[in-house]
Amino acid sequence: MVTKAQLKQILQLKHKKYRLAKGLFVAEGEKTVREFLDASWFCKNLFSVNDNFHPKAQKIDFTDMSRITHFKNPSPVLGVFEIPKFLSNRVSKITIAADGIRDPGNLGTIIRLCDWFGINELLCSLSTVDCFNSKTVQSSMGSLVRVTCYYKDDLSKYLKSLNKPIIGAESEGKSIYSIQLPKSASYIFGSESHGLSQEIKSIIDHSLAIPNYRVEKGAESLNVSVAAAIFLGEIYRP
Repeated sequence: MVTKAQLKQILQLKHKKYRLAKGLFVAEGEKTVREFLDASWFCKNLFSVNDNFHPKAQKIDFTDMSRITHFKNPSPVLGVFEIPKFLSNRVSKITIAADGIRDPGNLGTIIRLCDWFGINELLCSLSTVDCFNSKTVQSSMGSLVRVTCYYKDDLSKYLKSLNKPIIGAESEGKSIYSIQLPKSASYIFGSESHGLSQEIKSIIDHSLAIPNYRVEKGAESLNVSVAAAIFLGEIYRP
């Protein structure tokens, strides 16, 4: 049975201010929770509707799980984990940055893409959604154990300090297929509705776009996580 105190805290963790205050976040789903457990992230509470999921798991029924889930449909497993302290950046040759990305699903997918392509870090502006948002955690599918998100007070200043070419993904830029994308550079992806901020636009060295090949009127834009996938595919193309 879930206690009233556990229920209150888990539901509070839907909100960023409580995650920051408590240093905790919620992960749901067997695969995602297993990733954090296998990586030895400290687990404060672990609940499962199934027997034998994990020695630490508290068995509850679906009624209780539906009370504590952060989603419309509960998963069979939910864990409350401690947010680890990240001391320094694990710099990769390719730097990916999120500038004002607000959709948690998009950010989670970009985290998973970084994991797939072997990129250890993701730089984020303060206007980017929290990487420990429950929807971000779910869509990243456990990749947060290998990809660290660093939130920067002044993202543009930090990117300049890396002394690498700074490339902005923009709809009006030069086609990414017209050049060989550098394998040591910073690539920045902006807000789904507003694109890159003026601060970032002022520092980019190259503006690149994924061209639209439909002649007649079609899709107005690409989802930002789809755009990131296409960029990364081109970056690592032999």
